Amino acid sequence: MASDTEIAKLLTHIAACHTAVLPGARLPLYVARQLIGYLTPANAARLAAVEPGVVAAADRVEMDPAVLPRLNGLAAAIGIPTRAENFDVRAAAEGPSLGVLDRGALPSFGVIGVGVHLNGLVRRADGPHLWVAKRAANKKLDPGKLDHLVAGGVPAGYTPFETLIKEAEEEAGLPEAMAAQARQVAVFTYNMEGPEGLRRDVLYAYDIELPEDFIPHPMDGEVESFALWPLAQVAQVLAQGADFKFNVALVLIDLLLREGVYTGAAAEKLRAALNG
Repeated sequence: MASDTEIAKLLTHIAACHTAVLPGARLPLYVARQLIGYLTPANAARLAAVEPGVVAAADRVEMDPAVLPRLNGLAAAIGIPTRAENFDVRAAAEGPSLGVLDRGALPSFGVIGVGVHLNGLVRRADGPHLWVAKRAANKKLDPGKLDHLVAGGVPAGYTPFETLIKEAEEEAGLPEAMAAQARQVAVFTYNMEGPEGLRRDVLYAYDIELPEDFIPHPMDGEVESFALWPLAQVAQVLAQGADFKFNVALVLIDLLLREGVYTGAAAEKLRAALNG
């Protein structure tokens, strides 16, 4: 049974993903009356200065729909760094795509970013185990942190499940026929302040039960190594420090709740925090 100190640490992990207050000091960004993001007043002023189709008022920013195809050019024009990977711009995670924006510019525009995480479970005679990845040391975000078997952002034109299939092969050598057995178990939404700006993330979480003889292998350099941990070890490490990438904690806490690792009042507190 988890101690009060461990539960407090897990609640801290959850709270760390919900640090942004919206709109706060930012200005809502609208396109044809659809809220697509949030801009700092400084970035709003810069955009309005270089693009006549952007009008910055005291309480909001209005963008002409004709500007949407030029978002990446505008980001470059005001000095926002990019990563050469486009994401869809949507008013809601499951709404229609209104355009594309480079992944590196999402936090500066406060645009929703969608991702997928896969719990790779192995049911052994001595209990459930989970494949844990160690992120490569050269990753821009959370290098060397612990991660899921498969995790990644959903690029423009892809659904979350299509992304999961693609990333499974690219990151862990998980064949498509096997990855297709994954099932969606949860969706997490959070707004978080980060050094790069505002993260408005939506994470689709999946479970897959893998045979004991499957061994993942780092394929694309995103992951340094994989290790198979007893679920009890996952819970212990998660509750004692910050070894896992920040948003992995949300998906793992949900998994541990579903697996019955946390029960009673502790479970109620964690579920309330996840759902809050």
